[in-house]
Amino acid sequence: MAAVETVVLKVAMSCEGCAGAVRRVLSKMEGVETFDIDLKEQKVTVKGNVKPEDVFQTVSKSGKRTSYWEGEATAPDAAAASGAEAAPGTAAEAPPAAAPAAPEITPAKADA
Repeated sequence: MAAVETVVLKVAMSCEGCAGAVRRVLSKMEGVETFDIDLKEQKVTVKGNVKPEDVFQTVSKSGKRTSYWEGEATAPDAAAASGAEAAPGTAAEAPPAAAPAAPEITPAKADA
């Protein structure tokens, strides 16, 4: 698959440090030719010989809440937030992506 793909994500970044975390994971990702991080718009655009799912997972590893930029933001948000439960089609890929974002929530589950 030699086609150049453009992947646009909405990433929760509140400061330059957040953008730096995303920059670090993308700079290490294989197949990425260029990427642009717009802190104000909370928008990350990645171009290269990459799969959208792989870019999504890689950016999620930064620990930032990540969703696809498209108009159906609710569907990717649900998949990212609840992992395997809401997205059976991506169950094999969603848990590793969702795991880094979950630690803030897990203490509440432990008490329940």
